[in-house]
Amino acid sequence: MNFALILFGLLVVSGALWALDRFVASKRRSVGAKSPWWVEYGASFFPVILVVFCLRSFVVEPFKIPSGSMIPTLLVGDFILVNKWTYGIRLPVINKKVIEVNQPKRGDVMVFRFPADPSLDYIKRVVGLPGDKVEYIDKKLSVNGVAMTQREEGDYLHADRLYYSPRRAEKLGEVEHSIIVENDAPAFVSQITQYAYRDNCTYTSRGVSCTVPDGHYFMMGDNRDGSFDSRGWGFVPEQNIVGKAFFIWFNFSDLKRIGSFH
Repeated sequence: MNFALILFGLLVVSGALWALDRFVASKRRSVGAKSPWWVEYGASFFPVILVVFCLRSFVVEPFKIPSGSMIPTLLVGDFILVNKWTYGIRLPVINKKVIEVNQPKRGDVMVFRFPADPSLDYIKRVVGLPGDKVEYIDKKLSVNGVAMTQREEGDYLHADRLYYSPRRAEKLGEVEHSIIVENDAPAFVSQITQYAYRDNCTYTSRGVSCTVPDGHYFMMGDNRDGSFDSRGWGFVPEQNIVGKAFFIWFNFSDLKRIGSFH
């Protein structure tokens, strides 16, 4: 369900009722007479819907994490906030950029419209920028021939299933973040779809190597063996970008998770 489109529809209807009441109906009513209930209620909701629409479209938008692809950075059930203007001001609904601000950086956690189905919002980490050569071979990441540094962080406990995964700290750009890697999972990409610029990638039994096309980004989940990402479905076009995730504002299971993350 396209909530942005629904909200825009409500804004148009309530705004039309507000304008009708303000500039037409109020001038025809006798002094002290009330406007029809449907006009009164519709018009009264307009300022609230307008504020919500502007905040959600241009400033910040809430999302809920539905899967474990970003463990350990983000957990299932985390409610997060996404900065809508840091990558440029975009027109609501059609998502067309009209004002340039910043470009995504390696290491950013980004929300975007899934290329294969733009009605779905995905969240992953930016690994490759336009023109980068990204290699994920034997579960080690390198960008433009430079290996991203890793150090052991002990084990990560999956509380819901009571098992441990090796946890590592990885430096990607200016951001150090945690990832988990399953030692017994295969190194090759097990799920590969057909996608635009498929010829830019080479798959082997050891992993994948891709050159990111202009105007696109290569995205990966921090749960490296539990994420369906650019390794399998390709690149994210610039026009699919929604915003940069930056804050966990609630989690019903663990209030200690509230706060910023990287």
